[in-house]
Amino acid sequence: MDSAQRLAIRAAQSSIAVSALLATVKIWIGLEARSVALVSDGFESAADFFTSGLVLAGLWVASKPADREHPYGHGRFEILIGLAIGVMLVVTGTAISLRALEQRYVVHHPDLLAIWPLIGSIAIKSAMGAAKFRMGRRSGSAGLKADAWNDSVDVVSGTIALTGVLLAIRWPFKLASADHYAGFAIGLIVIFIGIRVVRETVLHLMDTMPDEAQMAQIRAVAMMVPGTMGIEKCFARKTGLRYHVDLHLEVDPDLSVRQSHEIARAVKNTIKAQLGWVEDVLVHVEPFGTL
Repeated sequence: MDSAQRLAIRAAQSSIAVSALLATVKIWIGLEARSVALVSDGFESAADFFTSGLVLAGLWVASKPADREHPYGHGRFEILIGLAIGVMLVVTGTAISLRALEQRYVVHHPDLLAIWPLIGSIAIKSAMGAAKFRMGRRSGSAGLKADAWNDSVDVVSGTIALTGVLLAIRWPFKLASADHYAGFAIGLIVIFIGIRVVRETVLHLMDTMPDEAQMAQIRAVAMMVPGTMGIEKCFARKTGLRYHVDLHLEVDPDLSVRQSHEIARAVKNTIKAQLGWVEDVLVHVEPFGTL
């Protein structure tokens, strides 16, 4: 397990503790302050507790080394965790929206006490989301990126909940239902982000190639190795935290098998050393200039 993976695991552990605390405080104070929006946001934070736990489990399994039954490692499990998080977000968002609509005609006058957990949650989740995005990019963790999007949802949903509570407090008779509709809007945002997370993880499971800039990096590093005369084909697929690359390398057709093999090995080692997001490279040697 490298330093980026350890950092990602620590981030997931911290997120579990923070989400549990926020969920407890929001639901408790939301009930006391009679705020549907705050309770809805509290249940969204409770879902965060479980999704962060899934991320932690995914990172732990993905960090296990390759074995005979899993020659490409266990990284795909981490992508599956990202998919599970996306599905959970859609389900959670749907439940929040439906519950908020069911109670829209029940008049509640939320107390000013409801705003403080929301302000605290917005500040905490903003910092955590930014940190997770950085760690997710650094480690290549689909699950951690999904959890970062989840934190971004919390910031937006907290802001909407805060707006709804303030409107209901300021105009308790004209806009008493604002608190309910804020809860409904929170659910819609959670659904939208969940669909986005599902789409991204499904693309990884379908072996979607990385962007062209990353592919260009692979080719450029390979061409730096002495003896490399061209790149016929280059493919890459994500199997977890990193990518596996298939490279068709063109060399002088008059070289011996041993010489060609040494060039191929140098290309593989150079790519892995210079591109931290590449897990392994399978190099196929082709004669240069032949059809």
